[in-house]
Amino acid sequence: MDAHGPLSDNGVVRLLTHTGDRLEHPEYSPFAQDLDFAALRAMWREMVIVRAFDTEATSLQRQGELGLWVAALGQEAAQIGSGHALTDRDWVFPSYREHGVAYLRGVDLADILRTFRGLEHSSWVPNEHNFHLYTLVIGAHTLHATGYAMAMDWDGLVGSGRPDHDAAVICYFGDGATSEGDTNEALVFAAVNNAPIVFFCQNNQYAISEPTTRQSKVALAQRASGVGIPGVRVDGNDVLASYAVTRQALERARSGGGPTFIEALTYRMAAHTTSDDPTRYRTRDEEDYWRERDPIARLTAYLERAGELPQAFQEEVRAEGKELATRARIRLKESVRAPARDMFDHVYAEPHATVDSERAWYERYEESFVDAEGSHR
Repeated sequence: MDAHGPLSDNGVVRLLTHTGDRLEHPEYSPFAQDLDFAALRAMWREMVIVRAFDTEATSLQRQGELGLWVAALGQEAAQIGSGHALTDRDWVFPSYREHGVAYLRGVDLADILRTFRGLEHSSWVPNEHNFHLYTLVIGAHTLHATGYAMAMDWDGLVGSGRPDHDAAVICYFGDGATSEGDTNEALVFAAVNNAPIVFFCQNNQYAISEPTTRQSKVALAQRASGVGIPGVRVDGNDVLASYAVTRQALERARSGGGPTFIEALTYRMAAHTTSDDPTRYRTRDEEDYWRERDPIARLTAYLERAGELPQAFQEEVRAEGKELATRARIRLKESVRAPARDMFDHVYAEPHATVDSERAWYERYEESFVDAEGSHR
């Protein structure tokens, strides 16, 4: 292991070095053979656009338009690479930093801002994106994802051998979530039920201010072996390797082969959230080390060296990123708060007596503030 990070470790899957050189891997290179230059340009475009949105969201929080923002700066390759391995039938259970995956699934990133402005009640509404709501409680959603995967198996959506039918779940979380009981329980449930799920851990080196070395004595991927789940470590700043490793794991899950734990080694180049000050617990040398391994710069170097990233295309994409950022800002400022009673919608898939009772109580409470003229006091 080098002085600042784990990316020189043996056993880490890598198909593209941080200087933009292609590598071959006997097991995983075949899973990236479909990534021609057109596909890689598309990935480059998506990473650049998501970063532009991320930067704008941080600015919005600093200007008082958001209560909080959780940046994904530096983690774009892990998200875009793994997201491309998904099919439309797969389900995504994110934590709160998966802006790149949301973008790939067709979620309007402007809508994500509503959560951080306090305009959403976070009840689950099934959607055409197969993208679960952001979960701010660390690790809690790993159990939700595992339960959903188990149900997909019971419903006969796994292992039929039909590519147009079989599906799986991918669950994203950070290294800090591996210290939560919920995540460890999810691993056990997934293992003993052979659930079609991929646990995708973005190890960005810190659980808020606590380094990974203070959370585990072994690589996080090794924890999976304790419950009988195969684990793999991948260079999360390598979009090709992130795609290849996730594609293999998802194909295994869809075919009935059970869960996989992926540890994507990456780095959050920004603060944990906009309420965090990373200068209190990490050094400039460490940040410089990882800045040299920026996922976008890595792919840029490879494509430019091959003559496959025209300057005109780069300018067009950056303009597209600015356009998205501007639209997100305008949409956010035009947003209105949903009625508070909407919090009772979509809590359960079917009517629930307790929720109905609580809704009725709240409506009576709300009506108690209405005067004779029908206005709220």
